[in-house]
Amino acid sequence: MQIGMIGLGRMGGNMVRRLMKDGHTCVVYDRGAEVVGAFVKEGATGAKSLEELVSKLQKPRAVWVMVPSGGPTEDTVQSLAKLLEAGDTIIDGGNSFFKDDVRRSKEVGKKGIQYVDAGTSGGVWGVERGYCLMVGGPKEAVQRIEPVLRTLAPGRGDIPATPGRDGKSTAELGYLHCGPSGAGHFVKMIHNGIEYGLMQAYAEGFDIFKNATSEQLPEELRYDLNVADIAELWRRGSVVSSWLLDLTSIALAEDPKLDAYSGFVQDSGEGRWTVEAAVAEAVPAEVLTAALYTRFRSRQQHTFAEKLLSAMRKQFGGHVEPK
Repeated sequence: MQIGMIGLGRMGGNMVRRLMKDGHTCVVYDRGAEVVGAFVKEGATGAKSLEELVSKLQKPRAVWVMVPSGGPTEDTVQSLAKLLEAGDTIIDGGNSFFKDDVRRSKEVGKKGIQYVDAGTSGGVWGVERGYCLMVGGPKEAVQRIEPVLRTLAPGRGDIPATPGRDGKSTAELGYLHCGPSGAGHFVKMIHNGIEYGLMQAYAEGFDIFKNATSEQLPEELRYDLNVADIAELWRRGSVVSSWLLDLTSIALAEDPKLDAYSGFVQDSGEGRWTVEAAVAEAVPAEVLTAALYTRFRSRQQHTFAEKLLSAMRKQFGGHVEPK
C-alpha cells in the first residue's frame, strides 16, 4: 500500500523503515530536508512540502501524521485538510488528546475527509518489535489502511494464545479498532496512565533496595544488594516480569548507580489527561494520580527512584531528561 508519512523522528522514521521492509511505498516529508534525503536513499519517495507530498500520493490518499502533539499536530492536520479531497484519510499517530480527535474528525469530515486516530506504543524498539496500535475512527477508513496497521503491529509472534479466546480479534495481532473517533487515543491515554503507575511501582521498589544499607537500620538488617542482578533475576519466572522490567534491567546493567540521570522526570501529557478522565468519571485512581504527582515532585528533589524512572523513559522512548 502507498502511504504518506509526515514526521521522521524516532517513531515516524522507524515506522517508515518497517513499512518499506514489508513492501509498502512511502512518500515522506519532514521539516529537515537532510532527514528526508536520508530516507530517500533508503528507498522512500521524498517531498519538499506538504503540497508535494499530497501530489505524489494516489487517490484515495492516506497520510500518517507523526509529529509532536498539540500545536504541531493541529497545524499539520489543518494544512492537510486544505490539500486533501473527499475519500482521503488523515491518520494521527501521535499522542493527541482524544477530545481534539473528536473535534478534528468533525471538521475534516465536512470535506468528506476521513480521520483516524492511532494511539501508538512501541517507542524506539518498534522498528524491530512492532507497534501496539489503538485505533479510532470510521470503520471503512480503518479497514482501508489495515495493510499498514498489520505491518506496523507485532503480529502474534511467540506470545502464546490466551486461553478462552477464539482467535478472531485483531487484538491478538497487536492492533485494534477500538471505536469511533477519539477512541484510539482515549485507550492510549489510559495505557500511558497505567504506564506511569507501573514505572512508579518498580522505581519505588528498587529505591527501597538502594536504601537497604541505611545507617538508620540495625546493622543486622542492612543489605548491600546488587539491584542490577535483582532486575535480571525477576525477568525469569517472576510474576512481576514485563517489558518495563526488561528495560530496567538494561538500564541498570549499563549504569548500576544511574549516575547519568538527574532524576528530573518529565510527563508527556497522557498521565494528566488520564487523571482528568478519572475525575470526570468519578473513578478513584489513587495509584495513577500519585505516580503523576511524583513526577511533579521529581523536579524539586531527586531520589534513586526518579533516576530509575528517567532511565526507563530513555530505554523505551529515547527520552533524554534535562539535568
